[in-house]
Amino acid sequence: MTASATLKTLQTIGRFGVLLALVALIVFGWLRYENFLGTYNVLSVLRYNSMFALVALGMCFVIITGGIDLSVGSTAALGSVVAALASPYGAVPGLLAGLGAGLIVGACNAFIITRLNILPFITTLATMLAASGCALLLAGNQSVSVSYESGFTELGQGDFLGFPIPAWIAIAAYLLGSLVLNLTSFGRTVLAIGGNEDAARLMGLPANRVKALVYLASGGLAGLAGVILAAQFGAGQPIEGVGWELFAIAAVVVGGTLLTGGVGSVGSTLAGVLLLGLIFNILNFENGLGWISLSAYWQSVIRGLFLLLVVAIQARLSVRAEQTV
Repeated sequence: MTASATLKTLQTIGRFGVLLALVALIVFGWLRYENFLGTYNVLSVLRYNSMFALVALGMCFVIITGGIDLSVGSTAALGSVVAALASPYGAVPGLLAGLGAGLIVGACNAFIITRLNILPFITTLATMLAASGCALLLAGNQSVSVSYESGFTELGQGDFLGFPIPAWIAIAAYLLGSLVLNLTSFGRTVLAIGGNEDAARLMGLPANRVKALVYLASGGLAGLAGVILAAQFGAGQPIEGVGWELFAIAAVVVGGTLLTGGVGSVGSTLAGVLLLGLIFNILNFENGLGWISLSAYWQSVIRGLFLLLVVAIQARLSVRAEQTV
């Protein structure tokens, strides 16, 4: 088995595995809980998880290049605070302000990684701390209320054609992301960088420029998620993004994207987001039935264990594939 065949095998396993798991979870919830597939629950899950979907989309591109972005959670928190502060001026200024805050963090990551040649892990760890500090300073270490008169909250709480506006935003982002990854030279370069960055450079591909744009996009999507966070909950929350980067990484990896880079799928990442979101939704239903009693903190425990399990399976499959080469 060639290396390319090995990668395709792992990608196929991840893609269809997460889809099968998602379908099985939906069927389980439908059979076990009343109103699980009711309009209110379905739309609530989509509205809430749209924020995580946006962050995971940016993380998908970053991980495909073989990198990592630990700053997305803090960037989302910063975006929510900046958007809340700008919300009295209207929905569009609030949106642009939060998006701009995310793009600034993404630009910092891009410059440090591509120009100063500092590892993405170290770079994004530093910007994570910086973004978190900026969010707390701007918010005065407290939640920042948004303006309800300007129409800003419609970005998070409103519907369009009976469907949550945040979900529409996430769908548009994923459609664009899928087109970019699969049908453009930019997407092919992203995959090539993750497969072998040195070889990509020798082929004349603009590796640094593409990596910079990937981190810029990741920051922008995180800032956009922060805008939805502020609009949905009515306040900019400087500490809300804690752990979001782990959710994004878990969703991306569950979707079959290799942490080593070179292989990934936008659609499977979305399936990973929905899978993790439904797991926590089912836990809430179980709490309601009284069979179990798990606090929200257990979500982090389950998320960590789930990520560890998937990474362990990926590693095992990679070892077996290499042994057959």
